[in-house]
Amino acid sequence: MNIALYILFGIGVLFNGLGALALMRFPDVYTRLHGATKCTTFGAIFSIAAIIVYGFASGGAAQQTLAIHAIVALIALLLTNPTGAHAIARAAHRSGVKPWGAVVDKLEEKP
Repeated sequence: MNIALYILFGIGVLFNGLGALALMRFPDVYTRLHGATKCTTFGAIFSIAAIIVYGFASGGAAQQTLAIHAIVALIALLLTNPTGAHAIARAAHRSGVKPWGAVVDKLEEKP
C-alpha cells in the first residue's frame, strides 16, 4: 500500500510542479491560466486520491473520516477550480487583454 501512496503523491507533486512552471513560462494570462488550472487540478486529484486510499485502507474511524473529508474537498475543488479559471479568463477578455500571438479573436465584441 505504501508504494501506491508514494506513486499517487509523486504524480500529484509532478503535476503541481508543472502547473507552477506553466505560470512562469507561458507568455500571456490565458495560457498561464490554462496550464496552471489543468495541472494543479490534476495534481490535486492524485494527491487527494492518495489520502482517500490511505484513509480507507488504514481501517480506523479517524482515517475513514479523513477520507470522507478528502472526498468532499475533491468535489469542491473539481467544481470551483474550472469555474474560477473561467471567471478570470472572462474578466481578462472583457478588460481587453489580448492573447499573445493571436490572429483572430472570434469573441471580440463589435461596436
